[in-house]
Formats: sequence, C-alpha cells, structure tokens
Amino acid sequence: MGKGGRSSVPITSTLQTSSEDGHWVSPYNPLDPKAPELPSKGEIKAVIPKECFERSYFHSMYFVFRDTALAAGCAYIAHQTLSTDVPAEPLSLDALTWFLGWNTYAFWMGCILTGHWVLAHECGHGAFSPSQTFNDIWGFVMHQALLVPYFAWQYTHAKHHRRTNNTMDGESHVPNTLEEMGLDKKEHRHSGYAVIHEAIGDGPFAMLQIFAHLVIGWPLYLMGLASTGRLGQDGKVLGEGEIIDHYRPWSKMFPTKLRLKITLSTLGVIGAWVAIYFAMKEFGVLPVTLWYIGPLMWNQAWLVLYTWLQHNDPSVPQYGPDQWTWVKGALSTVDRPYGIFDFFHHKIGSTHVAHHLFHEMPFYKADVATAAIKAFLEPKGLYNYDPSPWYMAMWRIAKTCHYIDDLDGIQYYKSLEDVPLSKNGKKVD
Repeated sequence: MGKGGRSSVPITSTLQTSSEDGHWVSPYNPLDPKAPELPSKGEIKAVIPKECFERSYFHSMYFVFRDTALAAGCAYIAHQTLSTDVPAEPLSLDALTWFLGWNTYAFWMGCILTGHWVLAHECGHGAFSPSQTFNDIWGFVMHQALLVPYFAWQYTHAKHHRRTNNTMDGESHVPNTLEEMGLDKKEHRHSGYAVIHEAIGDGPFAMLQIFAHLVIGWPLYLMGLASTGRLGQDGKVLGEGEIIDHYRPWSKMFPTKLRLKITLSTLGVIGAWVAIYFAMKEFGVLPVTLWYIGPLMWNQAWLVLYTWLQHNDPSVPQYGPDQWTWVKGALSTVDRPYGIFDFFHHKIGSTHVAHHLFHEMPFYKADVATAAIKAFLEPKGLYNYDPSPWYMAMWRIAKTCHYIDDLDGIQYYKSLEDVPLSKNGKKVD
C-alpha cells in the first residue's frame, strides 16, 4: 500500500463504529470523500458550559490530600501485614504470601501514586489553580517525588498537545516508519523489529511491545532513546543518532530560555536519586525496592499506558506535516473506559478528548465537558470512544500498531502480522 493509504480499515461510511471482526473503528475517516468538515476549536468550546473552565485552589488541593490519605492508608496496611524480611523457605506458603503481598502493595500504591502524577500533570497545564506559580510549586513537588523532571516534561508534554499525531513534530509515541521497523519499500524483512517479529511470532512480539512500553518505555523516553519527535525545538530534522533528552539544559528538545528550569528539574531528579541511595544505605536495598521502586514501576506503567492507548488505534489517522492541523490532531484522541481506575486516576483516560481539546480545563469538570463535546461531535461522526476494556485494547494495539508507510500524507498504523515472512520463515502464532 502506498503513501497516504489506510491499512486496517477500508473506506466506508464515516459513521461506521466496528469492523468485520467486531473491533471498534473510529467513525472519522479523512480519506472518505464524504468525511465531514471539522469544526473549529472555538465552535467546540462554545458548546461547553463556562463553569467547566473555572479552576479552584480548594477543589484541587482536596484531591492532593485525598490521594495522599489513600497512599498513607495503603502504606499503613502494608506495614501492619507485611515484612521486608525474605522468608527462610523460598518454596513455602509463607514465601508465596510474601511475594503476593508485596506485589499487591506495589500495584495499588502505584495506582494511587498515579493520581498524584495526574495532579502534577494538571499543574503543568495550568489547570490546577488560577496561579501558575502555585501550580509549579505543587507540580514540582509531586512530579519530582516520582522522578519526573517537572519543567522538562511540562514543556515536552505541551508540545505533545500542540502537535498530536503529527508524524514529524509530534511528541511521545511518534510512529515508526517501515524502514525503522526493518522493512524495505517492498515490505521485505531485513533487520530490526521485523526480523525479531518473524523469529518469535505474533503473540510473543505483542508481549514484547507491552514490556517495552510499560516496563522500560518511560525511562527510555526521558533519556531520549525512544518515542521522541523527529525535529529539534528549532524545527530542524535531527541528525542520525542525535538524542533529545529531558535532562540536559542544552538538549535540542528545549529553547535556550528554559535552561534554568531544565537545570532545576534535573537537579531535582538527582536529589531524589541521592535520597534513594542514602535510604538504601540506611535501610537496605530490598526494603527501599519493596516500598518505593515497585510502586514507582507501576506508576510509570500507567502513565505510559494512557498516552499509548489514547492516541493509537489501527483506525485512527496519523498526519504528515502536509496534512496535519491542530484540530485534526486533537480529534484523533480516543476516550476509553477504565472502570475503577477512573476514581484513582481522575478520569484522565475516559475524558481524554476533552483534555486534548482544552488542556487548561480542570479534570474535575472534564466529565461534564465530555458529555457536551460528545453531544456535539458524535452526530457528526467525529467523537472517538472505544468501549473495549483497556486491557483488550492494549493487546490489540500491541498486535496491530507497529509502523506507518511514510511520514507524509494521511497514514494509518500497519501490523507486522500482515507482512509476508521471508522465504525461510514459518508463521508462528
């Protein structure tokens, strides 16, 4: 299929919401001659109640204290029921209980701390309170405690919003091209992920995708080794092997005027790691790992999961610079149901369309805004809501969203599962 093609979804009615195999399909297909005209940002904003944009110090701080109380309660329960001492018999019931207990604690504490992460993310957007100074103080404290370089990520995340689903100048989860996946123009496998996929098969490769995103994806992204854009802040294409990370004040990721803030963020992360080092010296490596590192890894998994799932699907377009507009990018966002995790994560995944349209809107009004946006956009075939459970959507995206054909035009994710195997290859499911 050539440049600008649609790999996973045929050109059909723009109101189609499911494929032949029953999977959700975005109702908007810009390649369809009957595709609706997109509204302006102002037209969408006009349908949202004005009170949705009102920010409150009290309301936001309430959630900081609520999430902190939940974290304290989780830590108290763990302290009362678990020991950091490894059981003497590794194959005993006590050892199994110890293992399951600490993993349960890590999961739920990581889940709770993701609430703090979302609140700090609100601070970065200016949605936490009317004062950006107040926002930056609280955002810095909450993010740095989770090893997030607050000011650096504030800038790159704002760029993610400014250039959503832009194949060149997007930020985070920028799609790979077929060449970057190890395919030639005729989709012959010759290296990289294409060869790995053939060697291990469809299912294991999807598991590798999930591991790469949720376990090591976040630190690799911060170090500039994965998922960043293709342009520096000066608009120039990055050179071969050139890295744009979140830590160096002189990184091409940032304009010169931000160097002091980037320095503060980096020093904050270094300070946090120094504190971790001394805690390990005082209390031991294992206790610090159990109490802090385990929950931190779940926290990082959640934040990557959200940015991965909210902007990717085989039926959601990616736009080259010649086709991209801000409204096109924002309306490529997908809302998804997250069940009980909406409570802990402040509905960041189920109201993400509203968030990408109006990032300055406080999260506690986003559900009202989402209802208004849905009522306006859905009849036009422009609102993306995938009702699939998030874990099923994750598995499908890990199996289907691997690369795009080109960086220009309107692109759709393609899957290595649809690429013919090499002559000696044998299909492995």
